[in-house]
Amino acid sequence: MKLDESLREAIDEARAQQYTTRRATVAALEKRLYEPLPCLDHGFVRCIDYMGDDGAIVQAARVSYGKGTKAVRQDRGLLRYLLRHRHTSPFEMCEIKLHCKMPIFVARQWIRHRTASVNEYSARYSVMDREFYLPAPQDLAVQSKSNKQGRGEVLTAEEARAVLALLKRDAETCYASYETLMEDHHLARELARMNLPVNYYTQWYWKVDLHNLMHFLGLRLHPHAQYEIRVFAEAIASLVADWVPFTWEAFQDYKAGGAFFSQQDLRVIRRMLGGETVEQEDSGLSKREWRELTNKLDG
Repeated sequence: MKLDESLREAIDEARAQQYTTRRATVAALEKRLYEPLPCLDHGFVRCIDYMGDDGAIVQAARVSYGKGTKAVRQDRGLLRYLLRHRHTSPFEMCEIKLHCKMPIFVARQWIRHRTASVNEYSARYSVMDREFYLPAPQDLAVQSKSNKQGRGEVLTAEEARAVLALLKRDAETCYASYETLMEDHHLARELARMNLPVNYYTQWYWKVDLHNLMHFLGLRLHPHAQYEIRVFAEAIASLVADWVPFTWEAFQDYKAGGAFFSQQDLRVIRRMLGGETVEQEDSGLSKREWRELTNKLDG
């Protein structure tokens, strides 16, 4: 990933600044402030600012019943209790602000998480950069036959070369037309942008509280999430792990590594624990529900 020179200068200038503060800071995240984490071919995620830490969550939870204890072991236990029992409001006391650069089609998928403050690069005001996403050959695959929104087998090397050539040709042609519309025909930028495909890169600042960020990560880190957005989720996850390590540990145990069971699922499990052999036909579950339950139990 090659950074724009002006951005590199801005990052170096920001990292050179020193501030004295009375608020809680996290040393591990302070070391990573402003530095971009590469994502895909031209994208990145970088932490611009944050508020709160594991202690802020504990403090918010204890306000309802007094000071309690400040022992680290018990703080960790309380955080795990809160997440395990879905007491989510204390996690909203922490916020993080990220600068993200991603393909437009990833941004449109990302923005479906309507629980953040977002300010996106304006193609009405500025000219879009000539940067577009081209997948690596191993990430090109046919449509899955079993998953309507997923990928199946990877393309052969020959097919991948043809697809990449087509994608590159179209992206370059569209950008050339974009420039022609503005320069030769003096078309307004807000209109000329309509000709750019969604593999072109956009940028935004994204500020979100920890509760809603964990919901985002729970969905976008999942193996079934689209690869291109999962790359960004993994970069963000590495920042969260440094920012709130106790919360991240609990998230891994209870959310990312846990499983949800319906009332019907629990009835079947109780029957199994009682020594009964249960088949799908007499479980009360549909074939799909039965398959999902057995997949959870098999790990």
